Amino acid sequence: MTKLAGQVALVTGASRGIGRAIALALADDGAHVAVNYRSRADEAQAVVEEIEKAGGKAVALAADVADPEQAGTLVERARAELGGLHILVNNAGITRDGLIYTMAPADWLEVMRVNFGGVFNCTQAVMGHFMAERAGAIINISSVMGERAWTGESAYAASKGAINAFTRNCALELARFKVRVNAVLPGFVPTDLVGGLLARDGGKAIKRRIPLREFATPEQVARVVAFVAGPDAEYMTGELLRVDGGAAAVLGTGRPD
Repeated sequence: MTKLAGQVALVTGASRGIGRAIALALADDGAHVAVNYRSRADEAQAVVEEIEKAGGKAVALAADVADPEQAGTLVERARAELGGLHILVNNAGITRDGLIYTMAPADWLEVMRVNFGGVFNCTQAVMGHFMAERAGAIINISSVMGERAWTGESAYAASKGAINAFTRNCALELARFKVRVNAVLPGFVPTDLVGGLLARDGGKAIKRRIPLREFATPEQVARVVAFVAGPDAEYMTGELLRVDGGAAAVLGTGRPD
């Protein structure tokens, strides 16, 4: 497919998991991809090599997106090394599971700094370029946790709720510049990020609460991101798209029994 031919995409946190799948999906649609990572250089380079082996073009770029200065440098390097920038996917994230009562202040602050701070920093860094071009697509990877409650996920859920609100406001501010801003909200995806939730029974109890009775794969999430980034979604902005197998329709509070 070549729906994104001639486009350059920057994907943060793209060395593994959902970010890796997104980078591969965008490349498969014809985009050149900047694969951002913070510490896993070997894994990021493996993603680049996979894209190049398939005939695409990619580069691995190190940066801690929670740092505004590094985020700005990352955007400029992506533009310089790949000849432009048209798509930003804010995917980098962490979690620090724990009850509110016993949570260390440093833990919730770090989750907000990386998850929401990274989205803010990279978005702000790319806005001037997108506004000048009067084009661009920003896709924020949020979570259904940002709209629901789950025991032990307060910091993570709050960071994703912030991303959801920011997505809507950013879409409003950038609409007059023809820049689209949307969020994709995965449900339960068996990656390292949610390993703690699946540790007790391999996720069987959680799976029973998902209407489709299956976890999402990173590739399923990535295909939705590629759609939102592409021309078929040119009239979509300010949207929060769930990819959760119906979980948000039935998910209550708490955790599996």
